[in-house]
Amino acid sequence: MLDRRHHLQQLAALAAAVSLPAVAADDKDGTYDEDSILKAATDFFGQTTEGLAKVIEKAFKEQGRPNAYVKGEEASAAITVGLRYGEGELMMKSGGSAKVYWAGPSIGFDLGANASKVFTLVYHLPRASAIYQRFPGVDGSLYYIGGAGINYQRLKGITLAPIRLGVGLRAGASVGYIHYRREKSINPF
Repeated sequence: MLDRRHHLQQLAALAAAVSLPAVAADDKDGTYDEDSILKAATDFFGQTTEGLAKVIEKAFKEQGRPNAYVKGEEASAAITVGLRYGEGELMMKSGGSAKVYWAGPSIGFDLGANASKVFTLVYHLPRASAIYQRFPGVDGSLYYIGGAGINYQRLKGITLAPIRLGVGLRAGASVGYIHYRREKSINPF
């Protein structure tokens, strides 16, 4: 009986040892899991909504696990030609962070104004400084549910997925880009 208990303890220890490297490897890939992102987004927005959870779930299904995110605020307005300005903090899973400012023009069938909190999922960002460039985007290709909206911006293998919750009304479809910078600028170009 004692011998059998000793073998069971050894098997349990072996099973635990085999499962630990898988967890460590998962953490070493430098990406966030869906639960961590949902918690960070909920803490940032100050609320949890079914729409927010569904938008994050959609992003994970389509893009996988992000290796960074940006928490920030922005304002935008458009009458055919639009402008968007924002600022936030980039947080990388690897531990790096950086202040980020953004601005960009758009043109299209677009009308209205809004102020939003923005939580941007960032995929395949090799280092924090790689975010400082112009990312093209199409705001009409937006997925919207329960007050939360998301669209994708892609450039050189990096994908940004801004999730916006805010006040105001802006409707239509437009094309443009967002220029992410180290310093604040009123120049949207």
